Amino acid sequence: MKATQKERPKALLVGIKTPKVTEVDCEESLSELERLVTTLGFDVVARERQSRPGTTGATVVGEGKLKILAQYTDGPGVVVRAAFAKKSKAAMKFEDGEADENDEVEVVEEEASELAPDPGVRAEVVVFDCDLTPSQLRNLESALGTEVLDRSGVIIEIFSRHARTRAAKLQVEIARLNYLAPRLRETGGASERQAGRGSGESSLELDRRNIRDRVTELKRELEQVQTEQAGRRQKRSDQPCVALVGYTNAGKSSTMRALTGSQVLVEDKLFATLDTTVRALSPETHPRILVSDTVGFIKKLPHDLVASFRSTLDEALNASLLLYVVDASDPTFMSQLEVTREVLDEVGVEDTPSFVVLNKTDKLSADEQLRLKREFPLAILISSRNPDDIKKLREKIVSVFEKGMTEEEVFAPYTMAGIVGEIRSNMRVVSETFENEGVRFKVRARPADLQSLRKKFGV
Repeated sequence: MKATQKERPKALLVGIKTPKVTEVDCEESLSELERLVTTLGFDVVARERQSRPGTTGATVVGEGKLKILAQYTDGPGVVVRAAFAKKSKAAMKFEDGEADENDEVEVVEEEASELAPDPGVRAEVVVFDCDLTPSQLRNLESALGTEVLDRSGVIIEIFSRHARTRAAKLQVEIARLNYLAPRLRETGGASERQAGRGSGESSLELDRRNIRDRVTELKRELEQVQTEQAGRRQKRSDQPCVALVGYTNAGKSSTMRALTGSQVLVEDKLFATLDTTVRALSPETHPRILVSDTVGFIKKLPHDLVASFRSTLDEALNASLLLYVVDASDPTFMSQLEVTREVLDEVGVEDTPSFVVLNKTDKLSADEQLRLKREFPLAILISSRNPDDIKKLREKIVSVFEKGMTEEEVFAPYTMAGIVGEIRSNMRVVSETFENEGVRFKVRARPADLQSLRKKFGV
């Protein structure tokens, strides 16, 4: 008997177009949100949009649009008065830290779409392509009668599911708790909310204090892990290192797997890699070149996640060479490349030599590849599935490091134990001649390695 596949829950996406956002950017962001929600395990049944002056207001969208959204969820379409009977819109805005207590919330209503949703289309969760305040979440769930998520909540949940190492789990948990803390009012039971002042508020304060204490504890643990990671980085600091950086799902892990021959996790989903992996370039070079895979970036990445993963991005900070890996088949790759550069600037990556790798060219036509070559003459076009392309990329990486090398003749006497092995490991041997008292090498090496060798010879 054939097993039936469990039906995935349905999601409705809602985009808010503000005056600062173009139509194209709004659609691109919604498409990206769809990929995020799909990664989380939902099937998207519909997308709705509304132009608004901003993302403030009790429900973000106007009253007409709210009623249309409610048709997807069988919700009432209006905020149940009990949910905020004692709070004005300005008070809720003040509560969320967006204004002072004398502010008034400007609500600009727009014409709602006349197109009603298909009566057979139903959504179990509504996801907004913006960040929502606690009171907005509460009001929307009241009006729609179902779970409501915002963009940051979706991203943090994906990170939580994909974290594998101790460091990643700690970093994600800190970001998750910081996100949850101001939203605790949304998770309290009905009896607790109706209890009024006293038990409800004291319980809320207790929960918040527990979260603060837990975050402090997690940060201490993370500091210990980061100290260990810094120690490992220090041990290999004298070795040349290439860091693969780029947008999520651009093909960094596939490229690393091809360059190093390692069994790095490769999945066609967003944020499949959250942990930094370091492997040696294969076939191995002399000196050995290390390759590191880093966490991917995305637009509107929650600030807490950027802060939490700062240590992970230290691999990029300490790298000798950066490879900006880009999905060339994605029409939005230029904006994705800009996001990557902005995040790296934020963590202090400056002046590191770099070049762009336009990946996934197997999805492009010959004409499209030719156009990219003209537009980006300094970039390398590859498909991580093509061994010839990977060979070309490897040669490019090696050539970058060899530019800084000098050629010199070195004589290693047999009486100096281990010196021959050290030369072969840390330098590229152009030629070697065995003589009666030792080995005469012609090597290409970094000036620092040659200076270190001279000190051992007492020169």
